[in-house]
Amino acid sequence: QAQLVESGGGLVQAGGSLRLSCAATRTFNTMGWFRQAPGKEREFVGAITWGGRSTYYADSVKGRFTVSRDNAKNTLYLQMNSLKPEETAVYGCAAQWGKEISTREADYNYWGQGTQVTVSS
Repeated sequence: QAQLVESGGGLVQAGGSLRLSCAATRTFNTMGWFRQAPGKEREFVGAITWGGRSTYYADSVKGRFTVSRDNAKNTLYLQMNSLKPEETAVYGCAAQWGKEISTREADYNYWGQGTQVTVSS
């Protein structure tokens, strides 16, 4: 059974940056990041295809967040810049066998446990 393990979360001031990592036990095609704030539904953040040629982001993070991956290390990254207090959430990575980027949770086959990101004002 494949596993995904996130790391890199923590406390940061508004306007600051964090880099999250997601280590997988095997290579997947498309991988993505989602987040869930307290009392809210989980939402899509960004995703990347296997070769890294295609990425897609939620409108709310475009220009500030960057998804990347290192297939040699089976690791997915999320660089987050200019963070806002309302982006406080549990951030989790997900992976799917499909080759097309999807924003839908149902299309992802594997999920990590998540890492907490807290942005203070």
